[in-house]
Amino acid sequence: MSKIAVGMSGGVDSSVAAALLKRAGHEVIGISMRIWSGEAVSQASVRHSCYGPSEEADIRDADIVASGLGIPFHVVDLRQEYRAEVLEYSRKEYLSGRTPNPCVRCNRRVKFDALLKRAHDSGLEFEYFATGHYARVERAEESGRYLLKKGKESKKDQSYFLFYLSQSQLSKCLFPVGKYSKAEVREIARDLGLATHGKTESQDFIEGGYASLVQGGSPGPILDTQGNVLGEHRGIAFYTVGQRRGIGISAREPLYVSAVDCQKNAIVVGSRKDVLGGELIASQLNWIALERLERPITAQAKIRQSHEAADAVIQPLSDNDNRVHVEFKQHQLAITPGQAIVFYDGDTVIGGGIIERAGGPNGTRPENTD
Repeated sequence: MSKIAVGMSGGVDSSVAAALLKRAGHEVIGISMRIWSGEAVSQASVRHSCYGPSEEADIRDADIVASGLGIPFHVVDLRQEYRAEVLEYSRKEYLSGRTPNPCVRCNRRVKFDALLKRAHDSGLEFEYFATGHYARVERAEESGRYLLKKGKESKKDQSYFLFYLSQSQLSKCLFPVGKYSKAEVREIARDLGLATHGKTESQDFIEGGYASLVQGGSPGPILDTQGNVLGEHRGIAFYTVGQRRGIGISAREPLYVSAVDCQKNAIVVGSRKDVLGGELIASQLNWIALERLERPITAQAKIRQSHEAADAVIQPLSDNDNRVHVEFKQHQLAITPGQAIVFYDGDTVIGGGIIERAGGPNGTRPENTD
């Protein structure tokens, strides 16, 4: 049997992960991150979020579950790391006209990195780290590489958020609930009498909304695709490519944000066809199923967690450039700079990166014929 640390968020998924490992006979310890720095949040926000005052209740719930399972429980203070690696990163991205994915960043820099280093430094000993993510890890017999795979239930699959994990990290990762559906996980929790069996899931990244992150953005013009001024926005950080609601401009047809121009402090709006695109450039790549991409491949690509994976050709730009050109077989809605793009071969994650920009290698955007 192994010594396993379980990242316990106070939710039902990580609670069941800990319970399953304990039931299998492993020596289990629970660890939770303390990341909220105590800022005031909008009282209008009632949705449970990853970052905010509800953290205290989540830690209490995790402690209650750990006590019921008879396992040690520890809280690791990562407020400084989270602020630097997630909050500041997200704030800068929003203010530069990009739309970051905080969960991807947190997994890469905090949850599967800083948390484990800090836990080991504090004297905790464990061989593996488990979480309640809906994903799976397998080792390929032929290549010997550790593979990240989708969870059993496609609509709950969280492999998209984990594509940045390295081979070293994957070799020590366990995702006990990945082979179950959400309904099955809740049923296991009820059968085991876990206090979190009926707890709702976190809905947002930060309680009170993004406004607390992006203070300092200034109003500017809302332009149409011909450069005509249609109105005034409240700060570019509050808008993202593909956004349809909350623009504040009346029109016959629905308007979408088609671009965010931080140089002009402007947002550009257009029709739905103006936010359709067939290609993009991605950088900051991480490969899982292969060592590196040396030739074009055909795969399925997701440009956001809620996006249905679409067929595409992924081609390296050069031997010394950690970027790829992605061309979709069909145009996609709202290719958004700053978001993660993840490549799949069936249920196996090939790798992924961050969307640098829409368009081809020469910076052009071909005419939309869809």
